[in-house]
Amino acid sequence: MLAVLIVLILLNIQGFSQSQSGRVYEFMNLPSTARITSLGGYAVPDFDNDLGMALYYPSMLNAQMPRQLSLNFVDYFGDITYGTAAMNYSFERAGNFSFAIQYISYGDFTEADEFGNRLGQFSAGEYAIGIGWGRQLSEQWSIGSNLKTIFSSLEQYSSMGVAADVAVSYFNEDRLIASSLVFRNIGRQITHYDQTGNEPLPFDIVFGLSKKLLNAPLRFSFVAHNLHNFDLTYDDQLASGQTIIGMENQRSTSQERFSEFSDKLLRHAVFGIEFLPTENFVAGIGYNYRRRQEMKVDTRLSTVGLSWGIGVRVSHFMFHYGRSNYHLAGAPNHFSVTTNLESLFFRPAAPTPQIN
Repeated sequence: MLAVLIVLILLNIQGFSQSQSGRVYEFMNLPSTARITSLGGYAVPDFDNDLGMALYYPSMLNAQMPRQLSLNFVDYFGDITYGTAAMNYSFERAGNFSFAIQYISYGDFTEADEFGNRLGQFSAGEYAIGIGWGRQLSEQWSIGSNLKTIFSSLEQYSSMGVAADVAVSYFNEDRLIASSLVFRNIGRQITHYDQTGNEPLPFDIVFGLSKKLLNAPLRFSFVAHNLHNFDLTYDDQLASGQTIIGMENQRSTSQERFSEFSDKLLRHAVFGIEFLPTENFVAGIGYNYRRRQEMKVDTRLSTVGLSWGIGVRVSHFMFHYGRSNYHLAGAPNHFSVTTNLESLFFRPAAPTPQIN
């Protein structure tokens, strides 16, 4: 696995600073669980042994994590749906592993010629199959990686690719601080849609940090994403040489330059808060600044960029619901259910009464 990761990094190293436009397999960056959706769309490291978070940060896989099954479904925009199914298992010598299948279905489309004559229907979808590995180096440090094979079928066009994630985590149980750094989607296409050649994968460098209060059921989280690319704003359409009358000689003030710098900096940030009064209930809220700036409508007051969700445990099952406001047009609904397979199917036998 280490040799494969090294090869993928070397093949992808030239594309780390590429623009985010023109990338393939973008569905792999969609939030995989409802809890992640509620926190702004990016996973957060914690002490909860949550398989959904460990799919994002494989270094969080550990021997204390119970054997889990996680099923997730999202009713996305239009007829688009996507979901994830995952489970994990630990081996004493080999380490801790996860297995996940992620898919997105773009729905059915009507095929027609340039004259409007209907020729039939076609569908489009993408899939990723991944295996993760994690190992603790010490009480505070751990490492992990994911290997993923990606398949894409868009009408008559198809593509296949491979990708890897590399992560490191730091945990401080005394201060209830958890942090992780992950290099996501390192890889490349194996087969291409057409003869245009290789297209970049949605590479990302993400740092996550969480802090739980010692005497209050609150956990604060912060995620910084796209750390390899500082400027996430759209290209300036006036940069091509066009000018506005009366502004040729106008120069930006220091306040405007600071405002522009702050905007670019905050586009990397996602903030979240969770309320955890018991092990059977959790409520979270998140704020994604970049989503707010890109999707808001200036003439309408809205909650674009905000997300929220709740989780309730019923018997052996943990149900999560998450909702993220992408635009005024609507907000997708994310449903997740997780169960502990060990307690569900392998309950400890009752002790045999002793006869004196």
